[in-house]
Amino acid sequence: MNYRITNGAVSYGAETILEEINFEVKGKQKVAIVGRNGSGKSTLLKAIVDNELLSEGIGTEKFNVYKEGKPIIGYLKQIDFEDENITMLDEILKEYKEIIDLEKKLENIVIQMQTDKSEELAKEYSRLHDRYEFLDGYTYKKEYETAINKFGFSKEDKNKKISEFSGGQRTKIAFIKLLLSKPDILLLDEPTNHLDITTIEWLESYLKNYTKAVVIVSHDRMFLNKIVDKIYEIEYGTITEYSGNYEFFEKQKRINYERTLKDFEFQQKEIKRLTAIADRFRYKPTKAKMALSKLKQVERMVKIEEPNKYDLKTFKTNFSIEKESGNNVLNVDNLQIGYDKLLSTVSFKLYKSQRLGIIGSNGTGKSTLLKTIVGKEKALGGKFELGHNVEIGYFDQQIAQLNSNKTIFDDFYEEFPNLTVTEIRNSLAAFMFYGEDVFKEISMLSGGEKVRLALCKILKRKPNLLILDETTNHMDIVGKESLENMLSEYKGTLIFVSHDRFFANKIANCILSFENRQTKFYDYGYEYYLEKREDGVLKDERNQKCEKSKKTIYNNPLKDKDKLERKIKKIEEEISKKEEEVSNLQKELLNEDVYSDYVKVAELQEKIDNLNKEIEENMNLWEFTEEEIEKINQILH
Repeated sequence: MNYRITNGAVSYGAETILEEINFEVKGKQKVAIVGRNGSGKSTLLKAIVDNELLSEGIGTEKFNVYKEGKPIIGYLKQIDFEDENITMLDEILKEYKEIIDLEKKLENIVIQMQTDKSEELAKEYSRLHDRYEFLDGYTYKKEYETAINKFGFSKEDKNKKISEFSGGQRTKIAFIKLLLSKPDILLLDEPTNHLDITTIEWLESYLKNYTKAVVIVSHDRMFLNKIVDKIYEIEYGTITEYSGNYEFFEKQKRINYERTLKDFEFQQKEIKRLTAIADRFRYKPTKAKMALSKLKQVERMVKIEEPNKYDLKTFKTNFSIEKESGNNVLNVDNLQIGYDKLLSTVSFKLYKSQRLGIIGSNGTGKSTLLKTIVGKEKALGGKFELGHNVEIGYFDQQIAQLNSNKTIFDDFYEEFPNLTVTEIRNSLAAFMFYGEDVFKEISMLSGGEKVRLALCKILKRKPNLLILDETTNHMDIVGKESLENMLSEYKGTLIFVSHDRFFANKIANCILSFENRQTKFYDYGYEYYLEKREDGVLKDERNQKCEKSKKTIYNNPLKDKDKLERKIKKIEEEISKKEEEVSNLQKELLNEDVYSDYVKVAELQEKIDNLNKEIEENMNLWEFTEEEIEKINQILH
């Protein structure tokens, strides 16, 4: 599979969004498209799906769209279900129509073969069975069950009608269907938005192992780092290709810029030197020829254009606090949070200048905890206490969804009526609202612009305890980096909820994890938390696996080792013998007088299945025995 756009462009009316598109994806490549908000990333995805949007670009190459192998492109355009009265499971099973139809045909053939021993029927069964295996018919149920579970749906949800789900849940169902449809090119536009960390980690693994091409638009740097092997950056209307993940892209972009700038500056100095020589001697008869040669030398140069500076235009502010808080900022003691039912019970202490990152699955109570602390929700039990002089600044994730007919200026002035027009404009300009922008209606703002306005108002009050609920959801990468830098320099105390692991890793110096209706406080950052969590998972697995071996006492280690080694040899011989039996039985299945006899086929297949189970049991026993030998070696050494 190969899909390539050469010298394409996309325009809307008189405005050119992308002026020179050179894009290619092939095979199993995992490709990212990055750039600032509004740069044209989503536009490029739409153009990949709908080539009618493309026209000839400004490049020298001929405009062309090349598709090898007629690739099927999967793209989540809009949430539109044909029948909202069917269940979620039935909707998802539409993606497995061919497999389910094959199951029914195979079942019917099995019934027919009990009375019809014809070779044609046996061959048809064999043909359909091969197709069934090729389509992963034996694993499709586990596949969709895993996806449903990882996206936060319960067993009961599978039998609910589509019409009973919320808008966000319907988006997830459509997303699951897209993933399970397995197109040749999977296009994903901000796939991690509104997903919790557990789901994002599962999606990472799924996409890394996806056997076809993936194109991702995302501001999630850790997500991109772990998946992609090629990046296209859109900046100033043009597209630049980089090999490698996001971390490599950042380094290579900086190196390319510095090298091009150095070459440009060197060439400009050389042009200036040669031109100065020509100007000096052009009117002297004895030197005129030499002066002319210098000018021709300048003309023959392949001119290097000055590289564009990075598009780093973003919000900046001197974020200070009005007054210092006491050392004890927040004490949470068995605080029961929830609405009509208990979501979680929370206990922790937070001290001055700590930066607490709150993580966990959706629906576990992270945002509810913040709302309870700021007084927007009542506690179901327990208590919490704010320390001396604590003044809260609270960012609610719902703020980016609010609409209002007020202008930005009027909205800001209502909260700060004592400020002058100049002071208001300066404050708004620090968050990228310049000139006439301040007279835009809030209802016309993008999600990112609403976030910036909310932050501008919060920080103007100079709180010493900043509480942020999913602030980064609508920010591009440069905006996230700006917020990270700002929060790193913040002298107050910080509590934030985020599913952006890169952000959490950079900012948090302590973690509150919501796990199974309980919370755990960790007095260290996110990276170390991940290491500890991984250690815990591995230890649990080892403990379960070796629970029996812990009780083993070696009275004579050398004798026991010798005994176990003989056991290993015997197990290996048994495995080899059974694998040979399986091979012989599979060859027997290919005989004409066998595959035309349904009863014989069933008997042989049953023998093969039983032998495979015995081989698996022997392998587990072999692994366990090897671990026992290793333990004895540790004792002996």
